[in-house]
Amino acid sequence: MAENTHNRSIFICGGAFDGLENIIESRINTSTVGFNTKLVDKKDIKYDEYIKKCETKDLIKYGLIPELVGRLPIVATLESLDEDALIKILTEPKNALIKQYQKLLKFDDVELVFTEEALKLVAKKAMERNLGARGLRGIIEEIMRDVMYEVPDEENVKEVIVTEKCITEGAKPEYVYDATRPRKENKRVIKKSA
Repeated sequence: MAENTHNRSIFICGGAFDGLENIIESRINTSTVGFNTKLVDKKDIKYDEYIKKCETKDLIKYGLIPELVGRLPIVATLESLDEDALIKILTEPKNALIKQYQKLLKFDDVELVFTEEALKLVAKKAMERNLGARGLRGIIEEIMRDVMYEVPDEENVKEVIVTEKCITEGAKPEYVYDATRPRKENKRVIKKSA
């Protein structure tokens, strides 16, 4: 039996190709002049609509070398993330950002709650920054920075609630206290130098 001597490779190029939509737009909008010409307002065509019409010649014009483009027989495009998708990214995956912070606060026996409106505003803010899912981390870290330093030292905190004011006004998350909880032991150990 002869061995298969063909090497098979897979090339995947992923990411945002900023400006590619302009190249596609200029290719598509080379319209003729005349009475039957259909005028289209650029605002009516969204980014996603242009990207769906991407061809290999657009990638070459964008700057990818033909040898690489030749190894990309399939061009698959994804739609931009909307508000609902960003909220799902924040809350649903096993390692979702909100779940990570909830687990960290759980070590101090504290519940972390984000109101539904707060989650919507975080997603909206990320969309305004035009950073997609990557923008979520920065927004959440802004909100949680002080909480992560304060809660371990606070007595009797049982819940931290992130509300819409935390996003719109930069307000501090609400702390809910329970006076019946046992006093925290100091968990920090300081090494003494010899």
